[in-house]
Amino acid sequence: MQIKRIKLKNWRNFTNVDVLLEKRTFIVGANASGKSNFLEAFRFLRDVASQSGGGLQKALKDRGGLGKVRSLAARQYPNIYFEIELEDSDSVTWEYRLEIGQASGHRRSIVKREEVYKNKSTSPHPLIQRPNNDDNRDPDRLTQTYLEQINSNQEFRPIADFFSRIVYLHLVPQLLKHAEGIQGNFLESDPFGQGFLERIASTSDTKRNRRLKQIQSVLKKAVPQLAELQFERDDSNGKPHLKAKYSHWRVNGAWQREDQFSDGTLRLIGLFWVLQEDSGLLLLEEPELSLNGKIVRYLAPFVHKLQGNAQVLITTHSADLLSDTGISLEETVLLEPSSEATKIRSASSMTDVKALVDGGAELGAALLPHASPREIITL
Repeated sequence: MQIKRIKLKNWRNFTNVDVLLEKRTFIVGANASGKSNFLEAFRFLRDVASQSGGGLQKALKDRGGLGKVRSLAARQYPNIYFEIELEDSDSVTWEYRLEIGQASGHRRSIVKREEVYKNKSTSPHPLIQRPNNDDNRDPDRLTQTYLEQINSNQEFRPIADFFSRIVYLHLVPQLLKHAEGIQGNFLESDPFGQGFLERIASTSDTKRNRRLKQIQSVLKKAVPQLAELQFERDDSNGKPHLKAKYSHWRVNGAWQREDQFSDGTLRLIGLFWVLQEDSGLLLLEEPELSLNGKIVRYLAPFVHKLQGNAQVLITTHSADLLSDTGISLEETVLLEPSSEATKIRSASSMTDVKALVDGGAELGAALLPHASPREIITL
C-alpha cells in the first residue's frame, strides 16, 4: 500500500497542506521550516492506530495535548484535520479522514469527524461516517477513533495495519554506542539507536544474515575497507552486538564492535537495515548527517535499490543528496516557511526550477535557493 496524497489543516506549523506523494519522496526545506513536523503527522497516525494501546488520547498526550500540535495560526477553523488517500497493490483506493477538536464546554479532545471511503470514484458513500447515532447516544465514544478499535475497523483494516507499521528513523549514533550508560526508558517505536541492536536481534537468523549480507555489499561502496559485517551476542551477558572486519596491514584484518564504528557507518547501517524491513512507509530524517558529501551523493540510488515495496519519505537540505540525476521533480516537494505558516509545493510545479533542471542544472542547485532562510535576524 502507498500514500498517494495527504491533506493537513492546522497541524503544527501547517495551516493548509495538499500534496501528492510518490513511492520515494524528498521533502526539502531549511532548518526550522517544518520538515520534522511534516513527518510527525504520519507518526501521529501510526500512534493512533497502534495495537499496543493508547490510541488517540495517548498520541495527543505524548505530544503535550491538542494545543501543542494545533497550528498557532489557526483562527476561524480551530480543529486539526487529516485526509489521506492510499492505493494498494490491487489498485484498490482508500481515503481516511480524521478531524480532531475539543468538546463543547470541555477541555477534552474528541473526534469531530471520521470517515473512510473505499474506491470512492465508483462507491461514493463512506464505509463509516462519524459522529453516528451510537456516538450521539454516548458522546464518550468520540474520545476514540475507529482506527484504533479492532472491533470497529474490520472494513478498513488494511488502512489501520498500514498506519500501525509506519517506521521512523533518525538514528543517533551516541545512543547506540552508549545505550547502557544512558539512564531512562528506551523509546518504544522509533529507532533512534537505543533499541536498534535489539531490533536486529529479534529478527530470525536467516532473515538477519541475509540483510546483513546485503548491507555489507552496499556498504563496501561507501566504506571500501569494510570486509565483513556480522551479528553476535556477548558470551557473558548475551547482549547483541554488530562487528565488522576491516582490511588492515595485518593479514587477518581487524575486527571492531559498533562502539568503535564511525557515526556515519552506524547511520548507514541503520538506514540500510530499515529499508529492508518493508514496513510499508519509512520516514527518514536527514540521512545525510555525519556522512561525507561523496557518500551522500550515493544515498538516493542506495535507497532506490534497497527500498523494495516500501514507500520512503526523506527530509533533507543537502545539495549532495539531491545531485542524483535519478531524482525526478515529481519526487521532490519544497517547504516554504512564512510569518503565518509553512507552505508545501511540488518541485514539478515550479517553472524556474524545471527550466534550470531541463537546462542541465542539478536538482539541488536549482531547488535549494528557494529553501534558504528569507530573513536574517541580528541581535
